[in-house]
Amino acid sequence: MPCKLVVLVSGNGSNLQAIIDQIDAGQLDARIVGVISDKPDAYGIERADRHEIPTTILVANNDESRESYDMRLQTAIDSYQPDWIIMAGFMRILSDALVEQYLGRLINIHPSLLPKFKGLNTHQRALQAGEAQHGASVHFVTPKLDDGPVIMQGRIAVHPHESADELKQRVHRIEHQIYPNVVQLLCHQRVSYHDGQVLFDDKLAGQPLTPTVQVAEN
Repeated sequence: MPCKLVVLVSGNGSNLQAIIDQIDAGQLDARIVGVISDKPDAYGIERADRHEIPTTILVANNDESRESYDMRLQTAIDSYQPDWIIMAGFMRILSDALVEQYLGRLINIHPSLLPKFKGLNTHQRALQAGEAQHGASVHFVTPKLDDGPVIMQGRIAVHPHESADELKQRVHRIEHQIYPNVVQLLCHQRVSYHDGQVLFDDKLAGQPLTPTVQVAEN
């Protein structure tokens, strides 16, 4: 049976679409059983509806604590009984309790070569730092923001004189390649989380995996 995914989105949902496309192409042995968004107008919800994927919209109430919201989020996630929870542009910071609940089953993608440039505005910061390479990292989520062990990274060369938006668009294409790649490894039980580290084929990975697909440079 394909492994079951719940995908969390807040906006455009392009990584959600990349995963859907790989499933439809027979390249990813998974089934998205639900998409959850904290934004009612997230385009990711429309993408899910187009593919007849069940959705849940979970808007935070005024003055609602993070812990209270995350209790409702946990209920929504559990209602789908997923094997993996995939964060795809979900912009809320999760409470420690929720992260611990799904530790080892909760995955995120971050637009930098972690541990560099945690947080926001990664592309502009990479340009300002004069980085020769930039990219994206898929990692297990732990309570500390953008600090979980990295499963895979896709790298590209930074072009001279390119803008932050141009770099962002190229990194998006990297994300769309490596995220489904990692999900396939997870579904085939080749990657797992153990004591704060990544196991690949039951051995410590030591460093982030490289994509099994060719990463486009342009």
